[in-house]
Amino acid sequence: MKHTYFGVFGLFLSLFLLSGCLYPQSEMEQNQIPNEEQLETVQRAIENYKEGEQGLVPIRTKPNDTPIFQKYLIDFNLLKEKGYLSEAPGNAYEKGGVYQYTLITPEDDPRVKLIDLRITEAIRSVNVQLDFYRSEHIYPAYGEKISEGVYTVDYKKLGLDSAPTVVSPYSRENLPIIMDVDGNLYVDYRIDLNNALNEYDHEYTTGEDIRYLLADNTPFVPAYSLPYTIANDEPVFLMENE
Repeated sequence: MKHTYFGVFGLFLSLFLLSGCLYPQSEMEQNQIPNEEQLETVQRAIENYKEGEQGLVPIRTKPNDTPIFQKYLIDFNLLKEKGYLSEAPGNAYEKGGVYQYTLITPEDDPRVKLIDLRITEAIRSVNVQLDFYRSEHIYPAYGEKISEGVYTVDYKKLGLDSAPTVVSPYSRENLPIIMDVDGNLYVDYRIDLNNALNEYDHEYTTGEDIRYLLADNTPFVPAYSLPYTIANDEPVFLMENE
């Protein structure tokens, strides 16, 4: 089911990205970058909505097992229908941009953040090759073991020219795409988390999920991430039994 989601979503995403050819170059460039003013405008709309709608927030209904940073996508149609926002931001997916607007901590303190959909598209592309491979083999294309239950992707088995990566929305570094024992794909954010541990004040200890260091201090959430904790002042994967 998860593989089907990536295929269908990728098709629609590709159509939206291709439709960008109809935009003037200046407008296209504007739709590729996070805009602080747009974030603040949506943030105010969310706060006004919550105040006017008895504590509710305008989000799309998602399954309970949806990963936390992709779970609370903002429903711009609700914001517009209720008169809290005239239209979605120009860089939003709904307007042909490359970002999905999402919320973190929606119940207590809803804060507007971004998902970079170019990451979604990169994972979808690798997932297509993985599906082809799994149709002929019993196991996913495991590479080297990184941690318990976490592996690199054997790109040669998938017919790729190099190890798959995505461009980090935080550092612009190339981050590896990795997989779990079930063949689900994720982004390895250890480079960005290591930078965040050194840059931002925090009180995280071993066993606590440190991904909010990125979500709290930047416009972006670490989408498609496994949980991480801290050990010896470095980010490590957070195992379920920790």
